[in-house]
Amino acid sequence: MISYLKGILADVQKPGHHKIIVTLEVNQVGYELQVPARQLANLPPQGETVQLFSHLQVRDDQMVLFGFGQRRERDLFLLLTGVSGIGPQMALALIDTLGDRDLVQAIVAGNTRLISKAPGVGSKTAERVVLELKTKLQDWQAQAGFVSVPTGGPIASIHEEVEITLSALGYTQAEILKALQAVAQHSTASKSDDPEIWVREAIAWLSR
Repeated sequence: MISYLKGILADVQKPGHHKIIVTLEVNQVGYELQVPARQLANLPPQGETVQLFSHLQVRDDQMVLFGFGQRRERDLFLLLTGVSGIGPQMALALIDTLGDRDLVQAIVAGNTRLISKAPGVGSKTAERVVLELKTKLQDWQAQAGFVSVPTGGPIASIHEEVEITLSALGYTQAEILKALQAVAQHSTASKSDDPEIWVREAIAWLSR
């Protein structure tokens, strides 16, 4: 209904429970939008112009307008809320915890351990997210401008074990994903289901 709003950033509120509410003044009308906490870092100073892609959620007792800095983030939010048992607040928690890019790659890779890091998201919910969105996101991520996880990568169980090991060694999620992509494309490890080989090859790539 409302694809985006472009106006003056009039106010930013933090009412608690990790909620961030911004007010945009558009043609002398103030619109309140709930945005991901990550969006705070990208907001301009109050009084300046900003554009937010939006989604209006209508319920029997209330209407809530959600805002996002990028269209793909808004579209990912809609995909998440389409999953059984995932409401808007849990969808925002997933996006806030992992970021849109890492969240998409975690779902495509079947990495339920990483998805479960979001507040309120248990293992069963993470499994349901993967089950319902993995195939959809494999097609969608390229259209949204994300780099897909190579099909030659490790199976989900090995992927998780490798990530846990590399994370314990101090590597970031972004570094781990790049390393696994590189190993899958350019190493003999891509044909192995031995997590130790994947870890060794990934560390070698990261140490170059």
